[in-house]
Amino acid sequence: MKVALVYDRINKWGGAERVLLALHKIFPEAPVFTSVYSPRHAVWAKKFNVKPSFLQQFPHIVTHHELYPYLMPIAFERFSFSGYDLVVSVTSEAAKGIITPIGTHHISYILTPTRYLWSGYEEYFANPAFKMITSPAVSYLKKWDRVASKRPDTLVAISKEVQGRIKKYYERDSVVIYPPADLDVRLKTKDVRRKKSGYFLIVSRLSKFTKYKRIDIAIQACNALQLPLKIVGEGNWRKELEAMAGPTIEFCGSVNDIKLAEYYQNCRALIFPAREDFGLTVVEAQAFGKPVIAFRGGGALETIKEGKTGIFFDQQARDSLIHALKIFEHMHFDPQAGKKNALQFSQSTFQKAFLKLVQKLV
Repeated sequence: MKVALVYDRINKWGGAERVLLALHKIFPEAPVFTSVYSPRHAVWAKKFNVKPSFLQQFPHIVTHHELYPYLMPIAFERFSFSGYDLVVSVTSEAAKGIITPIGTHHISYILTPTRYLWSGYEEYFANPAFKMITSPAVSYLKKWDRVASKRPDTLVAISKEVQGRIKKYYERDSVVIYPPADLDVRLKTKDVRRKKSGYFLIVSRLSKFTKYKRIDIAIQACNALQLPLKIVGEGNWRKELEAMAGPTIEFCGSVNDIKLAEYYQNCRALIFPAREDFGLTVVEAQAFGKPVIAFRGGGALETIKEGKTGIFFDQQARDSLIHALKIFEHMHFDPQAGKKNALQFSQSTFQKAFLKLVQKLV
């Protein structure tokens, strides 16, 4: 069976990229078609046969793809998949809009319906002037996105949260296969220095385009309670967040896997203030036996066992999180409960579920 993979862009590292690596293990010969490719920013992709679109030649495209949103549909529609039996797209934007020939089955693994067009529209376009200026382009992209969502033969959602969005915005049914977490990261703890856990932890990209992650309320809550908080991650939102941070907040930047394992191993708990599509860091923290303090919404509802592997707060607001942190101080969590819960999100579980789906459909 001849297989191709498709992804929105290959210029960073994150949860979606773990999905591609897991799919690569299932289909090691499959090339990856993408809009743009940055070998410098995506070292992990060197093992792939990457086929970028014509956009690769455009100025600043690798680091500022948002300058060309209206060209992304064209980039993916121009790819040819003649001769392929199966195409698997992994997407939160335009990759689902590829056009496949009759006889080629297209499975689209939906990370979320394009956030800035649908569920996150009001956040992305909060500025009235920007909203007005971009309205024609957004209107075009919404229409195209709806058309593109009808093209895959099968839609797979990364969570029930995303499954609901697919039904709402694309009016299509989907099946749920949870994405794979890097549970092998625990093996790296043999090189980790174990210290007395004294801080709370956030692991997240700090991009202005991901303000929905609400890291600001975690900073505000820890400022108010004078609690130590370490924030792992990098991005253009960092300076703004640093400006509001008090003396107990530490920004750790980007770190390697061993250092990340050290932060997980030695934290008291992970704070997760976002309404996220899934939330791989929630699973990773539990894999280390660490509890999670999360907003009651999104994928976290599917990955945390309340009272056993973490607790929830009900509003994305400082005072709600403060209340949860105070409750947390008087609770005890069994590390083994978190480790056991995380196993259902392993790479092997993902691969078995995906292969079972492929065998059923193709």
